[in-house]
Amino acid sequence: MAENAHTGAEALPAAEPGTPEDAQAHLNAEVHHAEPLLLGFAPPVAVVSASMLVLLLVALWKGVPKLVTSGLDAKIADIKAQLEEAKTLRAQAEALRKEYADKIAGAEKDAASMLEHARHEAEAIIAKAEHDTIELIARREKMAEDRIGAAERSAVAELRTTAATAAAQAAQNLIRGGYSAEADKALVDQSIGAI
Repeated sequence: MAENAHTGAEALPAAEPGTPEDAQAHLNAEVHHAEPLLLGFAPPVAVVSASMLVLLLVALWKGVPKLVTSGLDAKIADIKAQLEEAKTLRAQAEALRKEYADKIAGAEKDAASMLEHARHEAEAIIAKAEHDTIELIARREKMAEDRIGAAERSAVAELRTTAATAAAQAAQNLIRGGYSAEADKALVDQSIGAI
């Protein structure tokens, strides 16, 4: 039908632009353009609307909304389960973090107490070493004094022995040189008389 309108416009004699015949031809061409019909009785908008309405009715009859809502409910339940699992995992992570923080704090306390204990032990070892050194020095001094004393006593004894030997030798020499048998006899008689 649009073809007929088109050919009808061509059949009109060509008029000069701006003339009333040209305006008449334009008007005739627009009038012959009618809206197309589907299968000759329904406009396309009505057919599309009717098919959409039928599609919606079939979807309702087959339970598509129930399927969609059940799918959405399942997805919501799955998301809730994941959120609960995430909360549980977060709580476990927080507990682990707290446990390790406590362990670190305990390790720091243990390290501090071990350091303090080692410091006390080092001080005790130093004090004992100083005490032992003082005792060793005193013992060595006493041993040296004892050796010096023993050497002095030995030297004094040796000197006495030497002096006694020298005195005895000198006395013997004096006696030999200054006394005779007669002098000895007079001494013996004097000693006997004194008794």
